[in-house]
This record gives sequence, structure tokens and C-alpha cells, in this order.
Amino acid sequence: MTPTLRLLLVDDHSLFRRGLAALLADEPGWQVAGQAADASEALRCAAELQPDLILLDNHLPGVRGVDAVPGLREVAPRARVLLLTVSEEGEDLAAALKAGASGYLLKTIEREALVSGIVRALQGELVVSPQMTGKLMDALRGGGAPPAVPVEDEPGDGLSPRELEILAEIAQGASNKGIARTLGIAETTVKIHVQRILRKLKLSSRVQAAVYATERGIDKQ
Repeated sequence: MTPTLRLLLVDDHSLFRRGLAALLADEPGWQVAGQAADASEALRCAAELQPDLILLDNHLPGVRGVDAVPGLREVAPRARVLLLTVSEEGEDLAAALKAGASGYLLKTIEREALVSGIVRALQGELVVSPQMTGKLMDALRGGGAPPAVPVEDEPGDGLSPRELEILAEIAQGASNKGIARTLGIAETTVKIHVQRILRKLKLSSRVQAAVYATERGIDKQ
């Protein structure tokens, strides 16, 4: 039997929330386990339900979604948090990634792209709407970058030439599928390389890998 993917939807607009719930419930093996209208309710639901993924709006009453990310990750450590919002502000994007969100999607997204983004986030990929890609690179290069990564004596120390190629692609925001297509290798091979890169560099996420590569100029190789 296919395992159920449990989702928590956080948005203060009940009509949008109900529509989103109906849309996602149509996916085989997916279950909308809970809904919340504000950050405090989201924290209670996340702690109780322990969802696999939290779709979080940024414009919430009282506390912004990006400011709620650390608390949500604390009470539901296994859950991925994915912003789904109308905000196209680079500062919000940077704050979300710095707080540990797995991605940042705009509400103008098509259904298929949203479903794909959720799947990719669950696989550990950084998911960002195409309209925000330029702002993502600004966030990685600027003061609003995600958490600092360990400093190595040499850029890419210990990585093979292929791993450096893949790291450069990660820094450009490419998905595993995109990297596989660009380099002409299997997607499963890319996944293995990504795991090795994170392990070798003692990093915990693709976001940190992108920061590492950008700070050392590997993204320009």
C-alpha cells in the first residue's frame, strides 16, 4: 500500500485553503492532515499532526510566515516547510531560506508545478519559483544569505571534478533532473553525487551547498 503523504496547509484565507486542500487531496497517496489560519494555530497543528510537509503563506495575522518557520521546524523536525505566497520580495525569500524553509513558491504557480515542487522539496531539493531565481542568487550572494557554511582552505576541497560540476549546477538553482539533463547522466546518479557532496563538505542542505559554491566562485565554473 502506498504510504500517505501528510500535509498541513497554513493560510488565513479559508476559501483559498479549502480550494488548495481539494486540489492536493486529488493526488494519490496524499492527505491534507490539517489546516491553520495563523502561526500559533499552525504550531499547535504541526506539533500534534507531525506532517511530512507544511505549505505556509507569508502574510498571516500577527506573525509572518517566514518568522514562523523556525518554530514549525522545532515542533515538527521531520517536516519540510514550503512557502506558498504572493510576496515577491527578495527579503522574504532570503528570510525563508535562512530560517530553514525548503523552498519559496508564488501563488501564481500552476497545479502541476506545485505538485512537482512538493515532491522535489520532500526529496531534499531547494524549490524556488522561476520568477524568484534572480532574487535567489542575490540572496545567496548578499547579506540575507542562508546560514553560514564551514570555511575550507581550498574551494571544493575533496570534491571530484564531476562533483564540482554538480555543485556549480546546484548553485544555479538546478534540480536533479535538470542537472542530469545538462550533464547527460542518470538522475539517480545525480542524487548519489549530491549526497556525497553534502557529506564531504559537512553540509546539511542544498541551500548551504549553494551558498558554499557561490561564496567560493564555484557557481561560475
